[in-house]
Amino acid sequence: MSAGHTAVTTPARGTPVVDCSTPREECAVRDVLDRLGDRWSVYVIVELSAGLRRFKELQRAIPGDISQRMLTLTVRRLERDGLVRRTVYPTVPPRVEYELTETGHSFTHLVRALADWSTAHRPAIAAAREAWDAAADDARRHPDPPGRGARTS
Repeated sequence: MSAGHTAVTTPARGTPVVDCSTPREECAVRDVLDRLGDRWSVYVIVELSAGLRRFKELQRAIPGDISQRMLTLTVRRLERDGLVRRTVYPTVPPRVEYELTETGHSFTHLVRALADWSTAHRPAIAAAREAWDAAADDARRHPDPPGRGARTS
């Protein structure tokens, strides 16, 4: 990618990447990030990207300990947002299946990009965390003596 192309697609420093200065009700980015920033939504989308899942299959496939209630709330929210389709079959007991909608599938490309970014930057993030933790630990072990710290006025 040329430097000129990067300048066109990358905002100048000091310019927000996304402008969400509109009221909360009008900011679609904030609304979507609220949903996808919760603990379980991305896991559900990742699992459903592989195809149709029944409720218990989905629950078992998600890493961690998601409760039945939390999974129910998560898929309902994703269904409300148009990312997941729920199909109930009139059997005894009822069979319920979940799958991604076209909109849900389109989101998986962004999840893949985030995963790729995370993998590429993992060493730098780990190094930054180590440096920060070491500095914080050093500050705890060697606090400034009273009266010798930074001015607070």
